Amino acid sequence: MKLTFRKYQSDQDYWNIRVFLRELFLANDRREVSWPLYRWDYWRWHVNANILKFDLSAAIFIWETAEGRLAAVLHPDGAGEAFLQVHPTCRCPELEVAMLSAAETQFATTQADGRQRLVVWAHENDQLRQDVLKRRGYARGNHPEYQRRREMSLPIPDVPTPAGYTLRALGDLDEHPARSWLSWKVFHPHEPDEKYEGWAWYTNIQRAPLYRRDLDLVAVAPNGALGAFCTLWYDEATRTAAFEPVGTHPEHQRTGLGKALMAEGLRRVRDLGATLCTVGSYAEAAGALYASLGFTEYDVSEPWVKAW
Repeated sequence: MKLTFRKYQSDQDYWNIRVFLRELFLANDRREVSWPLYRWDYWRWHVNANILKFDLSAAIFIWETAEGRLAAVLHPDGAGEAFLQVHPTCRCPELEVAMLSAAETQFATTQADGRQRLVVWAHENDQLRQDVLKRRGYARGNHPEYQRRREMSLPIPDVPTPAGYTLRALGDLDEHPARSWLSWKVFHPHEPDEKYEGWAWYTNIQRAPLYRRDLDLVAVAPNGALGAFCTLWYDEATRTAAFEPVGTHPEHQRTGLGKALMAEGLRRVRDLGATLCTVGSYAEAAGALYASLGFTEYDVSEPWVKAW
């Protein structure tokens, strides 16, 4: 199959990639062989818009069929890594090689010793990609992602809310500062508070097409402070929900608060019609929490590393 290669050009490509990823997700039986739709939205409106600020026309590459249909998309998540989204009908070694060649040219980062380094992610059962990666000098790295899932037909655990706490959806704009501060304390517990850069970034989160404030949940402590959060993304077309992110303030951990908040989120997406829910994890403690809520099945996405 002859494919045409080009760079990302406009917002229309963003919307076309959304359609493409949804198609891939369904074609792969809702397994994360490719990115699910929520992750693309989250990357575009948070990871990139707020943190990395890549020029999209220099960071996203597209392969199309002669009829103009998307066949593959190459893009980073963070600096020095690459994700290859390929339609199942277009998979072949030649396309994998072409995408890896582009990734090595565009995404590799220069290390302190002057060498180039690139991380490429591959599903644990993707033998085709793994074979190509080995031939190009990549080796399997550490810290894989466990892509956990649960069928929504499973019962949702009845998790009691800790005494004095309230679980609810995030409030209006005036609650963004508190929600942003909570994220800072969860994900930067050892950083000096002087590095905190404010809360304006949260408005970008809410620009993502799949964002729903009724699924952006917080736990309110007895003193009125926010103690935990979890955001769910629900795609009605695939009837799939996903948690991203989930966190509890260090002062409110080991109380069962995070588990109670996630159980509330599961009830909400079940009532909306979700038949599958997913959550990603790297740490053992997070994996144990998610397994206790029924996320016992998982796939593994592995980093493959090359330095030259």
